[in-house]
Amino acid sequence: MPDLSGKPWMAAGETDDPTAVIVTFEAAAAIAKGDPVYLSADDKVSSATSAQDCIGIALKSVAAGQPCPVLVRGRVKVVVGGAVTRGKAVYGADSSRRILQLSDQSVNEGGTATYTIWYNRKLGWALQSASTAGDLIFIYVDK
Repeated sequence: MPDLSGKPWMAAGETDDPTAVIVTFEAAAAIAKGDPVYLSADDKVSSATSAQDCIGIALKSVAAGQPCPVLVRGRVKVVVGGAVTRGKAVYGADSSRRILQLSDQSVNEGGTATYTIWYNRKLGWALQSASTAGDLIFIYVDK
């Protein structure tokens, strides 16, 4: 698991951003530090294990029913599930709770094609590039 962040002393789910916005939710199930999380019920979060409309990254490992601090805006270290290019949009997650690059979608404005635009799927963007699943990088969460 190569650490491409330049800060190997930091673990996934840690931030060095003094202006980060952190909101606390109740954990609907066990959550691991560094997991991308989504609202699975009113004021409750769960780890994303597939493409979800994630709201942030868990900053602490917690059991179900415990308060879970979630970074909803700011710089945070994460584990990626594959190649990611700096500056590209990212989302969560794959089955291993890792961050993925969000692909652009083609739009046919003049035709009859239908399409979906994932406005809420975007979690933020990559601040660094990664080439392999398991790499550690910084992303900027902006929900």
